[in-house]
Amino acid sequence: MGDTPLTIGEATRQMIEPGQIFETQRAVVNGIEMTVWKHAPANLRQLLDLSLAHGDKDFIVYEGQRYRFNEHYRIAATLGRRLVELGVVPGDRVAIAARNLPEWVMAFWGSVVTGAVSVPLNAWWTTDELVYGLSDSGSTVLFVDEERYERIRTALGELASLSTIIVMSEDRSSPAPLGDAPEGVRVERFWDFVGDVADDATPPEVVIDTDDDVTMMYTSGTTGRPKGALNTHRNSVSNFMNLAFSAQRTALRFGGSDVASRSQASGLLNIPLFHTTGLHAFMVPSAAAGGKVVMMHHFDPGKALQIIQDEQIGGIGGVPTIAMQILDHPDFDKYDTSSVKNISYGGAPPPPSLAQRLATAFPQASASNGYGLTETTAAVCGNSGPDYLAKPDSCGPAYPVMEIAIVPEDYEGDDPTNDVPASPDLVGELWIKGPNVVRGYWNKPEANATSFTQGWLHTGDVARLDDEGFIYIVDRAKDMIIRGGENVYSVIVEAAIFEHPDVIDCAVVGVPHPTLGEEVAAVIVLRAGRVIEGEEIARHVSARLAKFEVPTRVIFRSTPLPRNPQGKVLKRDLRASLAESLTAS
Repeated sequence: MGDTPLTIGEATRQMIEPGQIFETQRAVVNGIEMTVWKHAPANLRQLLDLSLAHGDKDFIVYEGQRYRFNEHYRIAATLGRRLVELGVVPGDRVAIAARNLPEWVMAFWGSVVTGAVSVPLNAWWTTDELVYGLSDSGSTVLFVDEERYERIRTALGELASLSTIIVMSEDRSSPAPLGDAPEGVRVERFWDFVGDVADDATPPEVVIDTDDDVTMMYTSGTTGRPKGALNTHRNSVSNFMNLAFSAQRTALRFGGSDVASRSQASGLLNIPLFHTTGLHAFMVPSAAAGGKVVMMHHFDPGKALQIIQDEQIGGIGGVPTIAMQILDHPDFDKYDTSSVKNISYGGAPPPPSLAQRLATAFPQASASNGYGLTETTAAVCGNSGPDYLAKPDSCGPAYPVMEIAIVPEDYEGDDPTNDVPASPDLVGELWIKGPNVVRGYWNKPEANATSFTQGWLHTGDVARLDDEGFIYIVDRAKDMIIRGGENVYSVIVEAAIFEHPDVIDCAVVGVPHPTLGEEVAAVIVLRAGRVIEGEEIARHVSARLAKFEVPTRVIFRSTPLPRNPQGKVLKRDLRASLAESLTAS
C-alpha cells in the first residue's frame, strides 16, 4: 500500500471488483432497480447458521448469566420448532416487549427462523401504547417480561388477534407469576415453553425468500402514532454487509488485522434491542461474526467502566451522550480501558470536539460516527479512523449499494437521479435508495405515499455532500428554526455550544416570536459545580456563528435533558415546556 493510504474511492473500487466478496451488482427488488451485494447471505436463517461455527465462545453475557453460541443456537432452534407446533406460519407477527434480556435474543431468532415477522415493541411504552402496537401489528404471539406483562394484563381483552403470551423472568430461580388471562389466551413461562433442548436441535425447515418481511420496527413516535416499518431479510443482511464492508475498507486503507484473524470481538450493548441500532446494527452482526454481546440492566457510566475492564470490552457505542458520560465519569482514569479498540455511535449528531476527546482518552481505539434510520435498517454511511478526525462533523460517505440525493425544497419529482443539481454547496432534503431501505410502513398508505417514491426514502433530514461524497447532516427538517426569514440549523448551533468547556449537554429549539416568527433558544446542562450566565454562552458562540444563529434565550437546567429510549433529545417536550414558561411570564 506504500506510505500514502488509498483514497476512500480507490479502496471502494478495489473491494467491489468482480470476484471480490463485496462485489456489487444491479438487481430488481420489488419492482425497483438498485445496486445490491452480490454475495450477501439470502436471509437471517443463514446468518444464524453462521453463528453455530463459533462453538463454545460466549455470545450473550448479562448480569452474571452466560450463553455460548452453540447453546444459543440450539435454544433458538428449539424455540422455532415450538412456535411452528403452536401454529405460527410465515408472515405471522410475533411481538417482543421486554427490556434487554438473553431471552429477548432467543425469542427474536426463534421467531425469524419460522418465517414469522418479529415485532420488537418499545419496552418503555405505556399500557395504551403497547396495546396499540400489538393491535396495529396484529401480533398473534407475544414474548414479554414480567414488568411489561403486568402493564398490559388488564388490557388483554382488547387484543383480539393475540392467542399466546410467553413470559420471561429476569430471575430464573423465581418463576414469573402468570395470573389470570382472558379465555382463549394461552399464557406460559418462557423456559416451560422452550422445554427440553436437544444437543443436535436445528431450526424448522421453512422456505424464506430474501425479500420476505422479517421485522416490523416501530418508529420512535415523537409526533403522532408510531408507524411499523417493515424490514425484509434483504434489508437486514444488506446492513450486515454494509458494516462488514466498512470495517474491511478502513483496515485496507489504514492498516489493521483482518476481522477473521483477530481474537473474539466483544461489545457493550447499552441501547435497547427494540431500536434498529441495537438489533440490526449490533446484535445481528455479532451473532454472525462471533462477537460477544455484553448487556446491562440499565446504562450507568461507572458500571459500564467496570464491565469494560472485567469483560475486556473491545467496542462501545450507542448515541454520542453515552460516550460523553463515560468520558466525564470522575473515576474514568481508575479503570483499565485499554481493551477498547472501537467506539461507534449514531442516532444523534455528535459535537465535533468529541472525536478528539475520544482519541485522547482511548489512544488505541478508532472512533466512528454513522447515520441511519429505522427506515434504512440502521446504517447508510460511516465515518471512521483518520477520516473521522479529519471530518468530525460528517457521518461519512454512503456505502456502495446506497444511492444518495440532496433534493431542493421545491422539488416535485419522484426520482431525483437525473434532474437534481449536484454541488458541494447545495443544502436540501436527504433522499436514500438501496437494499436496506424498508419496503414501507405497515397499513399506512398515506405515509408510504409521502415518504417513499420510486424506491427513494424521503428522510426529512437536511444535508449536504462535499466533493468526496461525505454526508453532512445539517438538521432535521422539523428542527430547523426560521428566524426572520433566515434558516437556523440547530445542529450547527449545538456544535458551537458544546465547544464551551463548562457545557455537558445542550439542545437548541425554536420558540415563537411576535415579529421574527421564531427565535433561537438553547437549553443547557452544565458540568457539576459550574455556574455561568447566558451572556457567556452568547459571547462564546458569537465568534463561531452568524449573528442570526446566536441564541437569544439561554435556559440552564439542573436535570438531564428529556430523551427517548434511543437517547435522542425530545425537542417536542422542550418546546412545550418553554412555551408554557413563556406564556406564564
